[in-house]
Amino acid sequence: QVQLVDSGGGLVQSGGSLRLSCVASTSLDRFSILGWYRQVPGQNRQVVAQIMPDETAIYANSVEGRFTISRDKAEKTVYLQMNNLTPEDTAVYYCNGMILMSGYWGQGTQVTVSS
Repeated sequence: QVQLVDSGGGLVQSGGSLRLSCVASTSLDRFSILGWYRQVPGQNRQVVAQIMPDETAIYANSVEGRFTISRDKAEKTVYLQMNNLTPEDTAVYYCNGMILMSGYWGQGTQVTVSS
């Protein structure tokens, strides 16, 4: 059973930084795509950043230049470095990984940015 465990969320002031972590129970090489999504109440979950096997990274327009996705295969961990946070970044953030046609989700970690 593949598991993803998110952590690193918290309360931060506008302009601050946080780093989210997602630890996988299996080798990151098994995943075709790894990424981070976020969701606010009443809205659909939206993609924030994704990283491909060749290390290509894709970002939502709203976070481009502020967020960086990376991974450490030895630690089986995917990171999301978030800088220059704004209140609009407040959401529950979820790690996601795809293996063949199956998608796996972390439990989510709350990020709250105060103005």
